[in-house]
Amino acid sequence: MSAALRKPSICIVSHNAYGVLSGGKSGFIGGVEWQTTLTARWFAANGYPVTIVTWNEGGPAEETIDEVRVIKLCRQDAGVPGLRFFHPKWTSLLGALRTADAAVYYQNCGECVTGQMALWCNRNRRPFVFSLASNADCDPRLPELNSTREKLLYKFGLRRADKVIAQTFTQQAQLEKHFGVKAEVIPMPCPGPPNEEFQPLDRTSRRVLWMGRVCAVKRPNLFLDLAEQCPEMVFDLVGPFFDDSFSQAVRKRAERIRNVVVHGQVAKDRVGEFYRRAAFLCCTSDYEGFPNTFLEAWSYGLPIVSTFDPDNVIATHQLGFVGKEVSDLRKTLVDLTTRQNLYAESSRRVRAYYEANHTMAAVMPRMEQAMIAAVSSFARTGFQAPLRKASAI
Repeated sequence: MSAALRKPSICIVSHNAYGVLSGGKSGFIGGVEWQTTLTARWFAANGYPVTIVTWNEGGPAEETIDEVRVIKLCRQDAGVPGLRFFHPKWTSLLGALRTADAAVYYQNCGECVTGQMALWCNRNRRPFVFSLASNADCDPRLPELNSTREKLLYKFGLRRADKVIAQTFTQQAQLEKHFGVKAEVIPMPCPGPPNEEFQPLDRTSRRVLWMGRVCAVKRPNLFLDLAEQCPEMVFDLVGPFFDDSFSQAVRKRAERIRNVVVHGQVAKDRVGEFYRRAAFLCCTSDYEGFPNTFLEAWSYGLPIVSTFDPDNVIATHQLGFVGKEVSDLRKTLVDLTTRQNLYAESSRRVRAYYEANHTMAAVMPRMEQAMIAAVSSFARTGFQAPLRKASAI
């Protein structure tokens, strides 16, 4: 078999990704799951043997979806509380990694799994590539991890990954400062509408879109404050609610505000319709990584009003407006909706920025090179990674 036909096999571990991969009909669907599924499908479509490891949400223990091999762990709620972390969760992960028998292993998002995978890969001489999902992954407090065990395992995995990928230069700098880890910056991709399908936005729209998990760190309460200060506009609240008191309080308050429309979680194939009819995407998060919603919005030509600005790209490239106070965001909404030429220029600018930086064609070849580099570095040390014949494209 010629070297040109030999491509390294890839195993991606994303516990909650089955819902996205299977069409969004089950499980939790968030930014990490969307990105890992995009990655798996792109590599599979380009001739790489790809395995993705997820929770068991029903069906056979193994199946193939869009040329991606799916290996399922135990169910997320399986086992005895207090012991299930070790068995069956960790033991089923070890079995899945062994069954995948890949040339390179990849995981996105800082969690205990980062350490579990690094430990297995180090012991079995397989390269491990880790990608940050949020600024929380390079914050020394690790605010998204609740236990000492999770934090220790994450730090172990972070420092023993063979390649680390950051979303932004801010993350890259913070990672080296706080953890002594060097990372390569690769922007996130987004498969937005191609040029032949792209349509300029309706400049007369007065709708503001908020899309994400309804949780404290994303501060949807500020979005509701903004809605109350802009009674002349319509505010669409899209995203899953949870059973905790914060999420339910947001729901009850939103339902009482006349110009707020509560949609809850929507299927991925319906997301485009919300971007097409909105005038702005609003982000009220305390911190993020590089939100998928930003990329999706820009792909539709939608400017962003936000309290968070990754790498200062919104301010630097004039892709919307960044403000700390709700009153600042309100002023921007009023200015841009009443000055149509200014809005049209802003919309053109964000679409151009997306095309230059975040299409699949602009980003994924860089991810491909990162994976190949990880495998090649192991090959130079005498490790022979398993290879598979590339499938026909």
